[in-house]
Amino acid sequence: MTKIAIYGAGAIGGYMGAMLAKSGADVSLIARGPHLAAMKDNGLTLIKDGARDTYAVTATDDPSSLGVQDFVIVTLKAHSISAVTDAMQPLLGPDTAVVFAVNGVPWWYFHQHGGPLDGTRLATVDPGNRIWDAIGPERAIGCVVYPATEVEEPGVIRHISGDRFSLGEPSGEVSERCQALSALLKAAGLKAPVRPRIRDEIWVKLWGNCSLNPISALTGATLEDMCRDDATRGILRNVMLEAQAAAEATGIKFSIDVDKRIAGAEAVGAHKTSMLQDLELRRPMEIDALVSAVTEIAAHANIETPTLSTILGLVQRRAYEAGCYRYPDH
Repeated sequence: MTKIAIYGAGAIGGYMGAMLAKSGADVSLIARGPHLAAMKDNGLTLIKDGARDTYAVTATDDPSSLGVQDFVIVTLKAHSISAVTDAMQPLLGPDTAVVFAVNGVPWWYFHQHGGPLDGTRLATVDPGNRIWDAIGPERAIGCVVYPATEVEEPGVIRHISGDRFSLGEPSGEVSERCQALSALLKAAGLKAPVRPRIRDEIWVKLWGNCSLNPISALTGATLEDMCRDDATRGILRNVMLEAQAAAEATGIKFSIDVDKRIAGAEAVGAHKTSMLQDLELRRPMEIDALVSAVTEIAAHANIETPTLSTILGLVQRRAYEAGCYRYPDH
């Protein structure tokens, strides 16, 4: 049976783990703290569509106890990945694929990209090439995460909306391993399309993250408030146009325009972005993967980003003062 380990089984990883466990898949969850203790003692509970079900799961904070896996699905925040590359090694055999279900620009972004930037490494998301060298880009499968979930209490995941995890090889190949993982996720009741242009889909989500997240952290505004206010809407639009120019310079094709993307964010309503929530709770903020990396890609493509770079400088300082961010060179 195919062996799957979910590394960082919090809200998203826990949801995926519960769905896989429900389908009878051989899945193990790597977690820590009270959440891990609750899963060990009481199982993993999923609240979804009015039902509350509990599943017995293999849960541990010691990856070496699990042995080599066929798939490792990483659901950590981007800034946490480099710290676990050593601990992840016992999970990796010659053919193990590592799926990065992580928001923002992935560290493997230019692997098998084609063109003049092929193989370029991004210092903002992988300082010192730690992940690239320890995991290897040939293992990487891209994943765009759409579900909204939360850890209601230790060991209990509440599903709010969405069930799609789009998959894709950096090369664009529709590979056997992507198709195999897609089949496993579909058997678990999830949507898991295999995309030949996964970077395009990464950018549609990133487009909003690189603009809405930092501006919300700076202003305290919800999605609808930012989008309805003329001043912040204008800044959002400028940031998104700069990001779009950088993306298109590296071959990305957008399926919608800026105004439709902003309208979509407004329609979500009075929602606080993840970055604003992290600031309010004094948790580490995903600034580098969501914002800094966009400016780094733009610089590689010789695209200027005056508005985005200004927003980046401000949100970095705001987060630093709150104890939620460390400058890369500090």
